[in-house]
Amino acid sequence: MNDEILAGTQSIHYAEYRNGVRTEIAAGVIEESLACISVNGQELATMMCSPIHLDELALGFLRAEGFIEGMHDVRHVHVSKANCVEVWLNKPVQKPTRSIKTAGCGGGVTFDDLSQQHTPLQTNLTIRPDQVCQLMRQLMLAATIYNHVRGIHTAALSDGQALVYLAEDIGRHNTIDRLWGKAIRDNYLPTDHILLTSGRISSEMLSKAMKMGVPVVVSRTSPTSLSVALAKAWGLTLIGYCRGKDFRVYAGDERVQA
Repeated sequence: MNDEILAGTQSIHYAEYRNGVRTEIAAGVIEESLACISVNGQELATMMCSPIHLDELALGFLRAEGFIEGMHDVRHVHVSKANCVEVWLNKPVQKPTRSIKTAGCGGGVTFDDLSQQHTPLQTNLTIRPDQVCQLMRQLMLAATIYNHVRGIHTAALSDGQALVYLAEDIGRHNTIDRLWGKAIRDNYLPTDHILLTSGRISSEMLSKAMKMGVPVVVSRTSPTSLSVALAKAWGLTLIGYCRGKDFRVYAGDERVQA
């Protein structure tokens, strides 16, 4: 690791043993922090996350949970030194009485009810096998923090040719919120894009993709049983274990055009 400390990491020293020989190593580890999101002066949620670009994380979370539709709903965003994101909206909001602790690593929370019915996503988007593998390679090469110190998840939105937005966080679900936050900030529509992630696809992650209008979700690892069922119900293409030139299609195989 170079002398410059990368944002989202901390410099440490550790002892490494190889064949019984001890070596002192100067390196880095991923930062982990508790962050809170407040809306109109009322605390809405707390989560474990990577303490970088918390404004994007908050905006994406609020959009995914239905509190905002875009930047036109946002009056002001301020990130305090205590990792609290204060968001002031142009409209009143009421905090839901029920929240769900998600399976996402890093301690996720959602107010969404996954038992709700959604109209299947309608799109003409298709993707080639070589395109799937190439985009996953782009994701792994672009994972700056991961390639320095490991221990972090990476996700990206792609237009099918290149990565439009990339996000890294200790929480898999947080990376999706960060992507949507970046898109909201730029008034960019993520519909008909491809979502790529290094982590397991769980139900809340698939729900976020559905809300974004993203019809294809690709992971380097596995989906859960509920995410497969939801992908089939919502008309999404769900791809897992995309490594090298191989992958598995768990739902929506009709979009993959060989």
